[in-house]
Amino acid sequence: MKTTKTVRDILSRYEGETPGVKAKLHSILMQGRLGGTGKMIILPVDQGFEHGPARSFAVNPDGYDPQYHYKLAIDAGLNAFAAPLGLLEAGADTFAGQIPTILKANSANSLMSGTAGKDSAVTASVDDALRLGCAAIGFTIYPGSDMALGMMEEIREIRAEAASVGIATVIWSYPRGEGVSKDGETAVDIAAYAAQIAALLGAHIIKIKLSTDHLENPEAKKVFEAEKIDITDQAARVRNCMDAAFAGRRIVVFSGGAKKGANSVFDDARAIRDGGGNGSIIGRNSFQRPRADALEMLGKLVDIYKGRD
Repeated sequence: MKTTKTVRDILSRYEGETPGVKAKLHSILMQGRLGGTGKMIILPVDQGFEHGPARSFAVNPDGYDPQYHYKLAIDAGLNAFAAPLGLLEAGADTFAGQIPTILKANSANSLMSGTAGKDSAVTASVDDALRLGCAAIGFTIYPGSDMALGMMEEIREIRAEAASVGIATVIWSYPRGEGVSKDGETAVDIAAYAAQIAALLGAHIIKIKLSTDHLENPEAKKVFEAEKIDITDQAARVRNCMDAAFAGRRIVVFSGGAKKGANSVFDDARAIRDGGGNGSIIGRNSFQRPRADALEMLGKLVDIYKGRD
């Protein structure tokens, strides 16, 4: 497929990057049913690490098989597939070249004690990403955690190494930890701050959560109110987060979160589209459904991002 003007315009905003990194971003942007539109849907399957196997896959036991997820992402015509090292290795040869992959290079787990700081272990390397032919590495940071500064230093080094060999970086920027309340994890001022931090760290693609109209930080709340920043609906809050991502000069995708009804998933996608976001990175809301239902839902999401719904 010939590169579209939309994709050329997006890539032009990454002025400091090498042709290798831009080629990898191009491969994601031009892949699948949304290829060339500037919108994207990515399937992430790191929940087995984060939440455990039964909580992730028992509702749809086909999901215990790593190759099930490759097939789902490919058959749905998605832009990319993201997963930790072992899961990607379990299908890397069979599905080589069929879909861009993102190696999730760090992970947390739910077996840590409640007194442990919010942190993640580095579980894969740039060399692993090269060996597996990945388009990007993915890395989680927890703004608001007492461990956040160390995580930021880790991704600085990994991002620089990845860029030096032409691999892009996706940053999961998820506020949590001692510095934010539970409501604050999805507060609009905190979500926008998380997007800004990821952009400043050099993320090529930013992953954040959809936000609520809660304002967590008292000083930020004063500014939102004084400047009459619109946060009345989800599309407006997406727009605010896109502003924080260098006025939309960085690709931002929004997490699907816990499994919910299909109509809620569709409403989220419409808000992301209308707010200028680049798309969805949607895991449990796809692979926890039976395959036929997941393909139908993902197909409708494609239509929404194409403006057909």
